[in-house]
Amino acid sequence: MNKPASLDNIRIVLCQTSHPGNIGAAARAMKTMGLSDLALVNPKKFPHVDATAMASGATDLLDGARVCGTLPQALAGCSLVIGMSARRRELTHDLVDAREAATRAISVASGQKVALVFGTEMSGLSNDELIQCQLLAMIPANPAYSSLNLAAAVQVLAYELRMTALQSAELPAPEFPLALHDDIEGFYAHLEETLVRIGFLNPLSPKRLMPRLRRLFARAGLEKEEVNILRGILKSMQRSQDGIPPPPDL
Repeated sequence: MNKPASLDNIRIVLCQTSHPGNIGAAARAMKTMGLSDLALVNPKKFPHVDATAMASGATDLLDGARVCGTLPQALAGCSLVIGMSARRRELTHDLVDAREAATRAISVASGQKVALVFGTEMSGLSNDELIQCQLLAMIPANPAYSSLNLAAAVQVLAYELRMTALQSAELPAPEFPLALHDDIEGFYAHLEETLVRIGFLNPLSPKRLMPRLRRLFARAGLEKEEVNILRGILKSMQRSQDGIPPPPDL
């Protein structure tokens, strides 16, 4: 059976992995399901002989893995970012199961890059990492014993992605291109700067305003043109604050 093309647009991101063997085992899990794009954010030990041993023939994925200093670097070029979480977090984005996450991922991956982000073995993704995702996904494991090895979690998601991709002819692709992660983060920075300037956000006591706004816009699934419109509005607000008249065409 031929490899579904959409799988080439799926990126697996492992954040701050402690055990190099888990990186190798995750690479093996990916390769068995036809995934090949691996990014590592601040791995504790990599390259490492344990990673090579556990890869068991998937060393080409290790050789091609990108080691990044920050999560935004690993997410560059992605239009949908799905974070893996073992539980619902306070003030975070929508939480779906692995199968629904695969459906949404493959729909976007028909034309754009998608990242699935996995956290550390002990504590998962931090709040700062989760906030950079547009969607959260979980594996509905046995609640009495939900502990799942990192590579096993990658295997479950990789399987769901492959099975969904094999049936992807039934999935509609987004009508318009989604905004890239880089552009969305630029918008959030611009939004926060503007809210501070107009006095709506107190930077000394920000509370939960920005996380709530991130959650709101994440649900919207912002398209590239929509981000451009929103940033145009922010620029106009800043010009007004500075007493600069709007351009003639406005």
